[in-house]
Amino acid sequence: MRYHRTTGLMLSQMQELTCRVNGALAEPWNKGTGRPRSCGLYGAVEIACMYLRQNSPQEFLGDMRGVSQPTVSRIVTKLVPIVKAVLEEFVPDARDAIEMVKGRVCLVDGTITPCWSYAGHDELWSRKKSTTGFSAQLVSLLDGNPVYISEPLDGSVHDATAYAETGVKKIVESSGGGIADKGYQGTGLVTPRKKPRGGELSKKDKECNAEVSALRAPIERVISHFKSWRIFHTDYRRPYSTYRDAYDAGRGLFFFSLTWGFE
Repeated sequence: MRYHRTTGLMLSQMQELTCRVNGALAEPWNKGTGRPRSCGLYGAVEIACMYLRQNSPQEFLGDMRGVSQPTVSRIVTKLVPIVKAVLEEFVPDARDAIEMVKGRVCLVDGTITPCWSYAGHDELWSRKKSTTGFSAQLVSLLDGNPVYISEPLDGSVHDATAYAETGVKKIVESSGGGIADKGYQGTGLVTPRKKPRGGELSKKDKECNAEVSALRAPIERVISHFKSWRIFHTDYRRPYSTYRDAYDAGRGLFFFSLTWGFE
């Protein structure tokens, strides 16, 4: 099996990630003096990955690993930003994506990563999805190879606006063309045709829409795989200020799982 259900990583990838985290720590995980930690570094990295992969309650993760909920909380708080930092090199930026899409058709779509309704953050409300969260833009090739995942935007940002505000527009402009859904009409991307007000689509328009939808299937699978890190699929429950680190760490794990060990 390529992926472990609990962490999303193979054993060799978990070992590599633990080595990277160990090298990034400001001081040894176990100092050798004083009270020893209740969880070794490998187990702690596993807990951090399990949290991002499963978005499980901390009490549940603690029961699984025989530690307390406060211990899990401290592990997540300490290690998630480090996981983000050590996996940053695996996350393609807009320049990397531009190189990958040159002369090739790409697919574009957006998704909402839900979170709690934080007081004072009405901008997170997505009217389209009827929930609070952050908006992410994804780009893939026709073969389903993901080439770019944007920084998180407020959930209230429409897909067409997010397309222009992130690096996605420049990526598509450097490609052989882009295909997207109806939310991107007016951006220059190939999109399905909307039913005219008070009318119906012609048979030819329906056939065209079916063809566009079939071509878009790979980006839908990319989103599904991305959100198998359930930190992006179910409500994010930790403080608002911690979301960006968790998002970046989860995005790093997504690309790391696809690339490291398969060069």
